[in-house]
Formats: sequence, C-alpha cells, structure tokens
Amino acid sequence: MMLRYALQTLRDRKAGFLGAFVALLCAAALITACGTLLETGLRGKIATERYAATPVVVSADQNVHQSTVTEKKGETKTKHKAKPVAERAWLPAATVDAVRSVPGVERAVPELSFQAVPLVGAPGGAKPSYGHAWASAALTPFTLTEGRSPRNDGEVVVDRELAARAGLKTGAPLTVQATGEPKTYTVSGIAQSARGDLARQNALFFGDAEAQRLAARDGRVTAIGVLPTAGTDPGELAGRLRQALRGAGGGGGGGAGGGAQVAVGDARGPVEFLDAAGARIKLVSMGGAMGGTALLVAILVVVGTFALSVQQRYRELALLRAIAATPKQLRRMIGREALLVGLAAGVAGALAGLPLAAWLHGRFVASGVVPANLERTAGIFPMFAAVGASLLGAWAAARITGRRIARIRPAEALAEAAVERGRPAWIRIAIGMLLLAGGVVLVAVLGALRTEPASTPVTFLAVVVFAAAVSLLGPLLVRGAAAVLAGPLRLAGPGGYLAAANLRGNATRMASAVTPLALLIGMTCTVLFITPTLGEAARAQARDGVRAGWVLAARGPGVTGGAAERIRRTPGVTAATEIVHTSVRVGLTKYGAQGVTPAGLTRTWDPGVTAGSLDGFGEKSVAVSELAADQLGLEPGSPLELALGDGTPVTLTVSAVYARGLGFGDLTLPHDLVAAHVDNPLADSVLVAAEPGTGRERPAEAAAAVAGFPGVRLLSARDADAVRAERQQAGAEINLLAMGLVLAFTAIAVVNTLAMSTSERLREFAMLRLAGARRRQVLRMLRVEALAVVLIGAVLGSGIALAVLTAFSVGMTGAAAPAVLPVVYVGVVGVAGLLALAATALPGRVALRVPPVEVATSR
Repeated sequence: MMLRYALQTLRDRKAGFLGAFVALLCAAALITACGTLLETGLRGKIATERYAATPVVVSADQNVHQSTVTEKKGETKTKHKAKPVAERAWLPAATVDAVRSVPGVERAVPELSFQAVPLVGAPGGAKPSYGHAWASAALTPFTLTEGRSPRNDGEVVVDRELAARAGLKTGAPLTVQATGEPKTYTVSGIAQSARGDLARQNALFFGDAEAQRLAARDGRVTAIGVLPTAGTDPGELAGRLRQALRGAGGGGGGGAGGGAQVAVGDARGPVEFLDAAGARIKLVSMGGAMGGTALLVAILVVVGTFALSVQQRYRELALLRAIAATPKQLRRMIGREALLVGLAAGVAGALAGLPLAAWLHGRFVASGVVPANLERTAGIFPMFAAVGASLLGAWAAARITGRRIARIRPAEALAEAAVERGRPAWIRIAIGMLLLAGGVVLVAVLGALRTEPASTPVTFLAVVVFAAAVSLLGPLLVRGAAAVLAGPLRLAGPGGYLAAANLRGNATRMASAVTPLALLIGMTCTVLFITPTLGEAARAQARDGVRAGWVLAARGPGVTGGAAERIRRTPGVTAATEIVHTSVRVGLTKYGAQGVTPAGLTRTWDPGVTAGSLDGFGEKSVAVSELAADQLGLEPGSPLELALGDGTPVTLTVSAVYARGLGFGDLTLPHDLVAAHVDNPLADSVLVAAEPGTGRERPAEAAAAVAGFPGVRLLSARDADAVRAERQQAGAEINLLAMGLVLAFTAIAVVNTLAMSTSERLREFAMLRLAGARRRQVLRMLRVEALAVVLIGAVLGSGIALAVLTAFSVGMTGAAAPAVLPVVYVGVVGVAGLLALAATALPGRVALRVPPVEVATSR
C-alpha cells in the first residue's frame, strides 16, 4: 500500500521531487566521470608505436625497490615495495648477447632512444621528436620511401610526417638539437611506418655510431627488440627470457632495480612511453581525490536537498500521521519514494557521466596532464557504482531527514507543519558541534603538514567537514545573522521587513540555501588560491635566493654546455651556474632535486644556508632543505644514500642545510652527476653573475655571446621570475580543471536548492498578495532575502576558506600568508550572488503569475 502512495506522491508532486532528482542525477554523473578516470588509470591501455612490429621487448627495470623484514610471533615476514623512477633506466649493452643466446630468438635489435629536436619552423602542433639508430628501424618497422639510409655521421633519415610538415626533401639540411650542441645534418632519406604516421612522436634515424654519440650513454641501450623464430609463441619466449636474464643477474647492474624486464602485448606501451605509465599513476591519484571529494560533496548536497523536500511536505506527512499512518509505514513510504527517484536519477546520471568523462579526459589530454595514447576506459563498473551510490544516498538521506516527522506524535506533527520549531533537535546540534570540532582538528593537522601530497587531500576534506557543520548548525547561524541584519534589512522598506521576518521565522529553510552557497564559495576560493599560496611563497624564495642579475633560458629543449661556457668567457661575467632539474628517491620517498655547477656557486645562488657551508661543494656533495633534513635526520657531514633520476644508487655527503626549499627543491646535487642520469641533460637555465656596476640593463656583450645558439636568450632576473609565474598559472589551471566538476556540481546545487525553496512558497506569496502586498513588493522581498542569504553564505564560506588556506600556508611555507587575489575573490562572490538572485527571482516571477485567490482556494 505504501508503494502505491509513494508512486501517487511522485505523480502529484513532480516539482517537489524534481530538485532531488536533479541533485542525484548530477551526483551520479560526477561519480561516473571520476570513476571512469580512476578506471582509466588502473586499466587504461597504452598503445605502442615504435615497437609495433616487435612481439617482445626487453628493457631495464624502471622502479626502485625496498624490502622490509619484520618478525611477529616468531614468524618472519618480508614485504617488497617498488616505486617508479623519474627518468628512463638503461640496460647494459652486454644484455643483447644474453638475449641472443636464448632459444627461440631469431634476432635481438638494440634500441637507442633519445631526444632529437629538429630546429625547423614547421606549421601545426609539434610532437616530441626522438632519435634512433637506423639499425632499429625494423622494430616499427620503418622503410624508406625516398633516398637511402644514413651512411656517415652527417646524415639523417626523417619520418614522412615530419618531412611533409617541415617541407624537407632528400639532400636538404636539417639542424637537430639532441643531448649536446646543435648540429646540421643532410637528409639522406625519408621513411614511412607500415602502420602510417606515428601519432605521438616524430622519428629521426642516424648512423649507429652517431646515434651512440648523441645518446651519451656509452655501453648502454634503451631497450632490446626481440623478434622470435617462426612458430615461437611470444609469451613462451618471454618466459624463457625472464628466466635467462634472472639467471644472468638481469644483464648486470644499472639504474633502478638493476635488472631487466620483459614485455609482451599491451605491456610494451608502458616500456616505450614512460610518461604514459606515470600518467596512469597520476590519473589514479587524481581520479581518487576528485571522486572522494565529489562523493562527500554529493552526500552533503543530496542530504540537504532531501531535507528541504521533506520539510516542504511536513503538512502532508503530518496529516498521514493524523489519520493513523504508523511511523514504520511513513518511513517505508519516504524510503520507497527516495529509491524510485534515486533509481531514475542514478541511471540517467550514469549515462550522462560517460560523455562528461570523455570531455574531462580530452581536457586533460589537451593540457598535457594525460598523454593521448593512454586510452580512456569506459567500463560498466563506474556506472554501477554511480547507480548504487544514488540509491543508497537517496534512501539514507530520506530516512535521515524523515526521521523526526515519522517519530513524533500526530498532534506535534501538525503543530510543526504549521510553525517551524524554535530550535533544531539536540542531536543535530551535537553532531554539528562534533563536525565543527573535527574541522578545527583538521585545520590544526593541516598546519603541521609540510608536503603538498599530504596537505592537498586534507585541505579539501576540511572544507567539506566545515560545510557539513554549517549544514547542521545552519538554523542557529541564520537566526544569529538575522538578529544582526534585522536593522539594515528594515531600511529596505516593507520588502526588507518581510525578508527579516522570514530569516528569523524560517531559519531552517533559509539554512538549506546558505549551506550550498557557503560550500561553493569556500571550495572555489580554496581551489583558486591554494596554488597561488604555494606558488607565491616559492617564487619569493627563488627571488630572494638568486643573486645573479641575469638568467640564460631556452625556448627549446634547454641551454647547451657550449652556451654556458661561452657566457662564462664573456668580459664582465664572474660566474655562470647551470641548473638541471629532476627528482630522486631516498628509499621510496620522492624528492625534487636540482643539479648545479659548483664553480662560483655562491656568487649566483643563496639558498639561505642554516647549517654547514656551500664552500667546497663538489662532485660528492649534496645540500638539503630543512624539510628533507628533518625527515631524513640529516646534518652537515651526514652520508645520504639516494637513487638518481634513472635509479642509479649513489652515496653523497651533506655539505649544507638550507631554508629556501620551496624555491629550489629539497636536494641540490652536482650538475654533472645529475646530467649523466636524466633524459634531457641540457640545462633548464643558467644563472649569470656580472661584476658590480654592470647595471640592470641587458649587457650587450653577453647577449651577443649567445646569439649564435638557437633558442637561447638572456633574461633579467625579473623577466625570469615572470616566466616562473606563467608556469605556475598553467599549474593552477590544471588544478581548477581537476576540481571544476565538483565546483560546477555545487553551483548547480545552489541554483537547485534556491529554486526548490522559492517555487514551494506559492501559498505564502498568495497570502501576502491577498493581504495587500503588490507583486513588486513580493519580488523585492525575494531579492532582499537572496542578498541576505548570499551575505551569510559569503561570510561563512570565506571564513572556511580563510581558515583552511591559512593553515595550509603555515604548514607549507611557515608563514600565515595565504595568497588571496581580491579581484578573483570579488568575482567568486559576485557569481555566487548572481546565481542566487537568478534562482530566486525566476521561480518567484513564475509563482506570482498564478492568481492569489486560485492558490488560496486550492487543495
């Protein structure tokens, strides 16, 4: 019987349930989109290009490993953990002979892969370009369509797509920037892949000796392509290769794990595209963070929406109690209504989430966060999770919000249906206070966290917990705000007087609108200002720590050693410090690191040394930030064992501890050591110190000295800081994109809640009209109410954001100095205000079109 009543209620109160349907639909779409990203990170396929014709690929282990042995109750347990390295690990060339000796191997082709950027002004979007030895062209395979293979160190073969884009013909000159100085080659041939143009890269092929020189990894190879004999199963051959290489010690030493790994089928893609393999990990982390935050926001929004929906039906539910409906029957009816709405919204939202996930994946690809060849996975698991979450969320929200009306006596129910309760239930207040205390604890914890990966999830969790506290304590907060705003609101005339009375007398309804507004403003401000807070502190440290007045920068892959040496010999230049960036691992913990040339280091760089000294900084030295020193228990003179970018283990001696870790990274190592173990050994920048009295103008001699190096330019320290600011802005845009869906969902919730609240006030508006209020006065009352709600939501949301951002700033930078951009902040509050006004005024105008007598005499 109650199911029949539930269906009848849905038919008769479509408008009332529409708000709950919209909230659940958006939540399901958001969960589906985030779940799809998470699934893509876990199961997304990375298609191979260069190794398309190579059934088996042998490469170096791209992870660092750590084993821990524990004894518990007399049992010894060993745990193995692995983390990926930042740069490509290379195999010893001797591994090729070990592979060739395995039965079933027809041919083992050593592969060299290194950056090789053609310096041409080609139209269209440039793709990464990699150099290879012509002997490895068979791995794709590439075949010549014009010309011939390179026969000497001055010739190169280019792929067809690059030749067409750059207008290259055989015999044409082509300048290539690889891992050293630029060199001009003669195009001896044009090659084409049997499967068409490569989607993610351009290929340049050199003679074997020249490729080895350009790769700058003597005695090592990137990978080994294995072609099996006829009739040999690649999977079986891969097993034999693993056994043989394991017995041979993985080909002997090397970076990362020091061994070899064998890939077949879809596993070849991650071997070729290390960035895509890393992007999968990033996507799992990003999808999980987005999904977790989205789920918490969805719960908060859906519960609030159902609370408003049930509150609007208090009269109807009270009458059912009065005619002998039992609490169990009422709960069952409300639950079944919620399940019906949740099922419809969940299915529709899950279907809508698929194109949403495709759009979000496309935006991540366009911004460079995710490589194009990491194929998006559109499985059914995120859709089922979204439908299940919608059903569970709707049922739980309805049961929670309908709990009181189903419990109390019929007479009390009728009384509460006529007049709002004086205060919320004690249990609601108690839970709200607990959540408020939880938010305070999270803020305290956030102030003690000093790494971004640890701080970011706590930051957004704190915002949601504070918003949940506002949701539960909202009626009390609104009544307090109404007392403060009563005087100013009455200055607006009769509309303001009515608005003040509504704020005071309908605090619960008003609080349902304040909560999503506070969440929207608090979350948006946090998302927009968290990156500038960290970025401004890092830039300030970098500005204070760079003593050099000039910086060499490159528009291409980097500044070559020749350009740095040329600037050193320029009259008036006292020191030039080459800087190359990477990340290293100490144990399994990743640290940002930079390599610097030791000569004249203190003339160009001041990291704020707090212990030790940079004097005598050499090839076996390392300087560490205060954060790294605290985490690792280091002091000057301590040995530090770490794995370089490609996993190569080294032991260095700490020479200094410095304060400006945000600006320069946690570890500073010798330049030559870092450059020998990164994919791109060219300097990211070169700090140039000049003699006193040179002035702040561009030194003509220094600029002329590097004029012959393609893409290299001389910048002032101020211009270099502006370049850093542009890079940080790009990072902020990615952060906003990642959380943009959550913010959009919250904005929809604001509009949805206010529209629901306004559209259900037909009888109130009719009574006001019958009492003599004109239509314009009622609309003015609605506008004043909306402005008051926006003001309360803005104060609460701004307070939440300020508390969270201040704690984040204290933890990450050591100072309570969040970067709040006034224009952006005003824009956020302004947009929230416009949404609130529109969501109130439009339904209000529609409601006022109905003649008041018709409303007053209706059922």
